[in-house]
Amino acid sequence: MKFTSIKSGLGTWGALFILMLGTSSCNQKQADPLSAESVQKLTVSISEEKDWSERMALSIIKRSPEAWMNDFAETPQWNYTHGLILHSMIKTWEQTGEDLYFGYAKAYADTMIMEDGSIRDYDITSFNIDHIAPGWFLLKVYEETKEERILKAIKTLKDQLEWQPRTKDGGYWHKLRYPWQMWLDGLFMGEPFNARYAVMFNKPEIFDDIATQFKLAEKHTRDEETGLLYHGYDESRLQRWSDPETGLSSEFWARAMGWYVMGIVEVLDEFPKDHPGRQDLIDILNRSLDAALRVRDPEKHVWWQVLDQHHREGNYLESTSSCMFTYAMIKGVNRGYLPETYRAEAQKSYNAILDEFIRVDESGEVHLTNCCAVAGLGGNPYRDGTYDYYIGEPIREDDPKGLGPFVMASLEFEKGANN
Repeated sequence: MKFTSIKSGLGTWGALFILMLGTSSCNQKQADPLSAESVQKLTVSISEEKDWSERMALSIIKRSPEAWMNDFAETPQWNYTHGLILHSMIKTWEQTGEDLYFGYAKAYADTMIMEDGSIRDYDITSFNIDHIAPGWFLLKVYEETKEERILKAIKTLKDQLEWQPRTKDGGYWHKLRYPWQMWLDGLFMGEPFNARYAVMFNKPEIFDDIATQFKLAEKHTRDEETGLLYHGYDESRLQRWSDPETGLSSEFWARAMGWYVMGIVEVLDEFPKDHPGRQDLIDILNRSLDAALRVRDPEKHVWWQVLDQHHREGNYLESTSSCMFTYAMIKGVNRGYLPETYRAEAQKSYNAILDEFIRVDESGEVHLTNCCAVAGLGGNPYRDGTYDYYIGEPIREDDPKGLGPFVMASLEFEKGANN
């Protein structure tokens, strides 16, 4: 699919968006983004006749008319949350053919990638694997535009992964300031970019390391009794949050597992069918989602913030992880990674998300409620990974860590319905 501006028949308001983006891809100057006032006019009423994927995508654009404004940002930031939103926008463009969504994603690239290919608000020496996540959408932008500055930015992110510190057995550290630590989150942050890069630049040897990262994460974090995965692993056992015997954090945080299974279904899109690691990842996906289903709420069909402690005081049904698990299930079924029995389970959870977490206001704007704002381990102030820590983090609406997976899950359900 090529980015064809207004030639694809996206309609008057979509065409206006693209026209106002300008032609900066030709001269490497920052695009003039569609103004907040213009977006508000164009999205004043979001039709209920559209599919849920577009209703949410348009709601995201309405709330953040310039893509850098996502995640409640007041200034442009190079952030994994923006990467996730634009991941979903690119997928929406690919499925609908509406160039509005590509234009929205490209506008972020035009804001963040300078003429010399440097990345605004990015420091390679922090070796923060979160900062690789926007690389996936950059690869898609480069495929369409062939802009040299975008390629330079992509090469910078790949250089980071080449030099990313590792545990003794080869797992990526989450960040330089979190030494010897693997977090489940990091598998989504780094590996979809790595896998797409491997395909685009004909580097099949990269797939060996991608498979290794997922296998190490499962090896170190999987609980043999429940099959659930702990949030983090400290090889050194020096962190206060880590068990002195196992190096593991103490709780099963829902979104950590959600990131992990999303990462698997994304990289499997790229894996060569004859690569031995491909079946390993499919097996891990099945084991992990089997375990997740066993702790899904039996009545509500969504997941709790701390997975295995239903109804414990303070625990709550959490939307971002529920969207992630649901996306991994329906995509896994659609691609043949999971047995067909998962389709009904995915549908139950998707229907439950609509009932439990989706709120639509009078203008048709779609909101996602009950989102855990953030959670991590260590740092300052120190996050000890206890039950009280996870339930004590802020809860908010419209967190991008749930919005992106909701859009992508919706696209997968709509793909089957529209066919």
